[in-house]
Amino acid sequence: MLLGKVVGTLVATQKEATLDGLKFLVVQRLTIENENDAGYVVAADAVGAGVGEVVMFATGSSARQTVLTDKRPCDAVIMAIVDTWEVDGQEKYRKI
Repeated sequence: MLLGKVVGTLVATQKEATLDGLKFLVVQRLTIENENDAGYVVAADAVGAGVGEVVMFATGSSARQTVLTDKRPCDAVIMAIVDTWEVDGQEKYRKI
């Protein structure tokens, strides 16, 4: 599982039929120190996340393990909206 911040949305009107009904978001990867990491990913949203929110997401075969993405050709899925995270006793993020 990885951390990221939702920075945008993606709309695709022409797509594989099994992707119908999925909401896609553009996610900027974050380091454990809550700094922008290299790379972006387009992820199916399984939890109702929005632009500006910090999320936990999975990629690869793990992305097809949610109820929403089961048996769909998804390589990334947002599976949690982060409220807080702490590393070595220091709070790195708290949702306002």
